[in-house]
This record gives sequence, structure tokens and C-alpha cells, in this order.
Amino acid sequence: MARVTWTFSPERVDTPDAAALRRDYYDEVASRYWKRPATAAEIDAGLADDGAGLLAPPTGDFRVARFGGEPAGCGGVLLLDDGGGGRAELTRVYLRPAFRGRGGAGALLAELEDAARALGARRMVLNTRLDLIEARNLYARHGYAEIPAYCTGPYVEVWYGKEL
Repeated sequence: MARVTWTFSPERVDTPDAAALRRDYYDEVASRYWKRPATAAEIDAGLADDGAGLLAPPTGDFRVARFGGEPAGCGGVLLLDDGGGGRAELTRVYLRPAFRGRGGAGALLAELEDAARALGARRMVLNTRLDLIEARNLYARHGYAEIPAYCTGPYVEVWYGKEL
């Protein structure tokens, strides 16, 4: 029997698979925040002009994770320092619930860290919310530590960083 494996590919954020994964990501994080299902209109509004277009070279990278060929997750990196500071931000890291617990999250993080290095980053930073406990635990398991705030926003409550 063939072993099912994870694969990762760089993709534009507007491909059908990437767009569907980004939509699922926003639906989950918004629904958790609002403590109710997000509406289609709210998801559309959240995705409109969200800056995801920068997740392509030379400013960033976006990857789609597949498990056995099926779109299962995504994530991106965005360069933060034009002047050579070497920071990249980890963003939109998501695995569909049916694919969790299969080692994909750690593999996706490693893939995104490699993508950030290829763009010249020497440090990865990220921000998240306190209620996203599973994500925070994932980052801590993979060497990310809490750092001082590097940005502000309505949904930003905790920051992490890691040397690459």
C-alpha cells in the first residue's frame, strides 16, 4: 500500500485551491473570534484587500499544503524589512480540520521557514490571538518564543519570534 505524504507548492493566493483555503482560514478564525459562524459577506469583507497579494516574490511567498494530493492547508511569509533587517512574518497558517493530527502543521512551518530563508530572512516573527491556543502551542513546540510587540491591530494580542 502506498504511503500518503505531505507535499507543498508555491502558489498565487488567487488559484482555486489557495483561495478556498484562505476562505476556510478566515471563516475559522473569524467564527472563533465572534463565537458564532461567520457569514459569507463577513468572510468576503475580511478577504477583500487583505494584503495577501504581497505573499509572492519578491515581497513574500505563499504555499499550499496537500495530503495525498488533496488541498489540506496553507501559509505565507511576508518580508518586513526593506532595509535588510532580515525579518519575515509568518501569516495565514492553516490546516483544514480533517487533516490535523497528521504531522502537517510542523511540516508546513518548516516549509515556510525555508521559503523565508530563500527570500533572505534571518528571523521569523508572527502575531496571533490569545484564544488561538492550538496555534500558540504549535509555535512554541517549534521553537517560537514570545517577543515584544512589533505591530498593532484589533486582532493582535501576542507576538512570537524565532531565529532562522
